[in-house]
Amino acid sequence: MSVVRPTTLAVMGMDWPRDKLRIFILDDGRREEFRAFAQSMGVGYMVRPDNQHAKAGNLNHALAHTDGELVAIFDCDHMPTHGFLKACVGWFQRDPLCAMLQTPHHFFSPDPFERNLGTFRRVPNEGSLFYGLVQAGNDFWNATFFCGSCAVLRRKPLMEVGGIAIETVTEDAHTALRMHRLGYNTAYINQTLAAGLATESLSAHIGQRMRWARGMAQIFRLDNPFLGKGLTLWQRVCYANAMLHFFFGLPRLIFLTAPMASLFFEWHIINAHAVLLALYVLPYIIQSNLANAHVQGEYRHSFWAEVYETVLAAYIFIPTTVALFKPRAGAFNVTAKGGLVSKAYFDWAISIPYTILVILNFAAFGMGLLRLFVFNAQETSTVLLNLIWTSYSIVILGAALGVASESRQVRRTHRVEAQLPAVLYLLGGQAVHCTCLDYSMTGLGLRVPHGLVLTKDDRVHVGLWHNGIEHVFTAHVTLGKADFAGVQFDSLTLQEEINLVQCTFARPDAWKHWNTTQEVDKPLQGLLEIARASVNGYKRFILAVRDLLRDNARKRRAEKSAPATPATPVTRP
Repeated sequence: MSVVRPTTLAVMGMDWPRDKLRIFILDDGRREEFRAFAQSMGVGYMVRPDNQHAKAGNLNHALAHTDGELVAIFDCDHMPTHGFLKACVGWFQRDPLCAMLQTPHHFFSPDPFERNLGTFRRVPNEGSLFYGLVQAGNDFWNATFFCGSCAVLRRKPLMEVGGIAIETVTEDAHTALRMHRLGYNTAYINQTLAAGLATESLSAHIGQRMRWARGMAQIFRLDNPFLGKGLTLWQRVCYANAMLHFFFGLPRLIFLTAPMASLFFEWHIINAHAVLLALYVLPYIIQSNLANAHVQGEYRHSFWAEVYETVLAAYIFIPTTVALFKPRAGAFNVTAKGGLVSKAYFDWAISIPYTILVILNFAAFGMGLLRLFVFNAQETSTVLLNLIWTSYSIVILGAALGVASESRQVRRTHRVEAQLPAVLYLLGGQAVHCTCLDYSMTGLGLRVPHGLVLTKDDRVHVGLWHNGIEHVFTAHVTLGKADFAGVQFDSLTLQEEINLVQCTFARPDAWKHWNTTQEVDKPLQGLLEIARASVNGYKRFILAVRDLLRDNARKRRAEKSAPATPATPVTRP
C-alpha cells in the first residue's frame, strides 16, 4: 500500500478536467485492503476472474470494461507529474495516426548498482542510455516502442491489434511493433514526466532483466521485425537493435574466459602474432571508447557497460537461448518494488557465476605468470597480452562482486533531495523562511536559519507551494541541530496528502534538474573508478568468505556441544 497510495494521489492530482479523468487500480492480487483503499479515494477498482497472461491480461480485461479514447498506463510505483496529460495528449491531436506516446522511466531511488557501488546521481544508471539516447533515436525513425508504463495509448489502434500482446513476456514492445505494422505512428518525449522506484535487490533486478531478455528474444523469433509487412527499413533496424542487444550474454562470457585457452592449454584462439594483433586492436579499442564517450557520455560513462553486462551475462544467456528454440516457454514475473534490505549481506546465490569466473581468472593469471617466468619464454608477447586481458577481466569481475554485496536500505519511503522554498510556523506564531533539502511521503529535511534552536517533538507547521498556492502541513520535529531540522508529518487528511504529493513528487519541474550532480564522463577517470569499485568488491567478498567460515564453524561447535537425543525404542507387536 505504501507504493500504490502515492501513485494514486499523484494521478488524482493531474491537471485535467475531472469529468474526463477516470482512474482505475487494476489488482491481480485481489486484495481487500486495495478495494477499501480505492473506495476511500473515490477511484475505480478492478479485478478479473483469473490471472491469465499476467500484466497483458490484466490490461486487456480493463480495456474491455472501459471506453475512454485515450488510455494512460502507470506501474503502481510511477507517480506522474501535475502536467503529465497536458504534455502528452497534444501529440494525439497533432497526429491522427499517433497510436502511442512514451515518456522516460525515471527512478528517484538507487538501483542495486548505484546503491552497492555508491554511484547514485554521480554516474548515469543502466537505463539512462536507453531513455536518454536510444529512444530518442527510435523516435527519429518513428520506431519508439511502448515500455509498459508512463505512456498514453489511443484505444482505436490498440484494439485493432487485439489489445496488449499476450504471446511474449515483453508485451509492451510487441504491442508497439504490431501497431507500427498497421501503419500507425508513435512518439517519444525526452522529458521526465513521471518517476518511480528502482528495484531494491540485485536478485530482483536480474529477474527483471531476464524477463526483458526472454521477451525480446521471443519477439525476434515469433514476430521478427526483418520479416513481414508494414515496417520501414529503419523501423526494422531499430526494433532489431533493441532485440539483438539482449544476446550479449554469450559474447560477454567468451570475453571473460577467452584468454584461458592460451594461458591454460596454449591454444591460440586468434592465429596471429601478439604484437601484430595489438597493433590492429588497440587503436580500434581507443578510438571506439573515445567515440562512445563523445556520443553517449552524457547517458553512460565509459567502461560501465562492461560492469552491467558482466553482472547480467550468465543470467541473460540462458533465457535468450531457450527463447530462440522454445519461444513460448517461460512465464511473466512481476518485479517487486518498495521492499527493504534490513541489513547488509553478500548474495552468495546470485554471485555464483561471478565467483566461478573470479576463481578461473585468478588461476589463469597465476598460470600466465608461470608461463612468463618459468616454462614458456618463447611466447612472451602472447602471454603478456593474455595477462593484460585477464587483468582487465579481474577488475571488471571485482566490480561485479561489489554489486552482489547488498547495502542496507531501510527506508519505506525514499527521501528525494531538493531545493524548495518552505516556511516553518512555530507555536509562538513566528514564521521562519527556510529551504526544503529533501522530502518523502512521511517528512522533510529543512535548512533553517542559523541560531534557530528546535528540540525533538516540538510541534510545528510547514508551508510548501504548488502553482503559487501555499499548502500547510502539521508536523513535529524529529531531529534538531545547527542549521538543520528534520520533521515528520502528523496524520494528514486525504486532501492534504494530495497537496503534499503535488508540492513534492508531482511538481512539474520535480525531475528537471535531477542530473545536475552527475559527473562528466572522462574515460580514464571512469576506468579508475571501476578499479576502486573492484578493490572494494574484493574486500567485501573476502569479508563475506570470512563471515561464512565463522558461521559454519560456530554451527559445527554448537552441533557438537548439543546433548545427544536419546533414541526412542521401537517395540514390535
